[in-house]
Amino acid sequence: MRAAEEIRHTRAQFGIVLVAGLREIWAHKFRSLLTMLGIILGVSSLVAMSALVAGMEKGAKEALVAIGGLEKIRVESQELPPDQRHLTDQAVGITINDVYALAKNSTLVTRLSPEMRLPATLSANGKTFRPWLCNGVWPVALEMSEHVIAHGRMINDIDDEMARNVCVIGTATRDQLWGSPEEIGREIIPVGETVYINGMPFVVVGLFQHYESEQDRKERLARELAPPEAPGGGVARDRGRRFGGRRGNFVFHLKNSTVYLPLNTVWMKFRSGLSFSGLGSSFQSVGGAGGATGDPRLSTLEMRIAGVEVLTEALQQVRNVLMSTHKGIEDFSFRTQEDWAEQINVFIRNARLSGVLIAGISLLVGGIGIMNIMLASISERVREIGIRKSVGASGADVFVQILVESVVIAVFGGIAGLAASFGLVQLLASVSPTENAPIVQASSLLIAFGFSALVGVLAGVFPAIKAARLNPIQALRYE
Repeated sequence: MRAAEEIRHTRAQFGIVLVAGLREIWAHKFRSLLTMLGIILGVSSLVAMSALVAGMEKGAKEALVAIGGLEKIRVESQELPPDQRHLTDQAVGITINDVYALAKNSTLVTRLSPEMRLPATLSANGKTFRPWLCNGVWPVALEMSEHVIAHGRMINDIDDEMARNVCVIGTATRDQLWGSPEEIGREIIPVGETVYINGMPFVVVGLFQHYESEQDRKERLARELAPPEAPGGGVARDRGRRFGGRRGNFVFHLKNSTVYLPLNTVWMKFRSGLSFSGLGSSFQSVGGAGGATGDPRLSTLEMRIAGVEVLTEALQQVRNVLMSTHKGIEDFSFRTQEDWAEQINVFIRNARLSGVLIAGISLLVGGIGIMNIMLASISERVREIGIRKSVGASGADVFVQILVESVVIAVFGGIAGLAASFGLVQLLASVSPTENAPIVQASSLLIAFGFSALVGVLAGVFPAIKAARLNPIQALRYE
């Protein structure tokens, strides 16, 4: 019973102290607002930076998934190491023979997708277009690159075996040659149409789906649903039509402008027009024979392994096979998506750390401001504190009152900072690439508010101790 009475008494005392603290803050509204500015800036910058980093992380991971995930490995030709430079004439590069050898001897590789890159100009309907990627591939490339056929079909084994003049194109190629749905008001499906690739006629047998980030998709739907006179409609919608395809993540735009041809078609019908440099990696036969019966040299070889956990073993297994087929000449290199994922993680970690440091400095400045204003407030209220102590207030009562005032200022600043952070995030969203649009997270809001309250406690401790130690007699004499 007595314990319950003590709890009620403590609560009543705390309520009185809290009201006194609020009254003191209200009596100096402008001074308190200026004191809060540091906390407001610190909290809003912490939330905004966290949202920006979260948006960048989401966009990067979306792109990573769109190009095949962590299980994907790319094998490329490279210059010989210094101790093998004298064997340059014997270097064969990546060839079809490597593909068959890996299929037979590498148990940790589940998919193999050879590619012959073709620098190409496409023309149809009186228009021309140079796609980012025009590759000769096997049908497995559809799965390897996470492509989806929206209309028609993918090239098949018969197309490749017979070196047929067929191709599958992306929506960016369709938009450039036949017009985009936004421009003409309906979707063009060019399956069955003829497109000229470097002057040679090809029949379009398939159209990939349109690829876009989640943020791009939401903005596109918003534009489509908005009336012409509304924001996002009219001129804004026309601007989205003209530039929407190029504002999104580069990976998605790259996939949208991909053109696939049968691998054997590129080898048989375009080999004489390519050189062994840059994008036009030579498709001449090994040993310089240059005939269609040689071992075609590839631009790249993409592989998918059984899992990320066997990445090291898979790389070693592939390296052993290639060293055997290349007769000990190390003219190849590996590029793994894990390298990119690690780079993403390092970048995100550094960006998050930088944001925390910037926001921390702002909160520190805000805390110093609170401490400064509380010390000034104590100097103005020395006689008041002396009177309170002389009529029975303990040092603990004075300590709590000053500390509560400090915390209240910080908490109000934190709440105002959270409100300001939403405006700051909207400002950042208007200037950020769409795939990196800031994402406000509940955890960042809680952390920022928690830090603001902590700053209030730490900033108020020293002034509260100083006020609690005042001698009541000396305080009453203070002028």
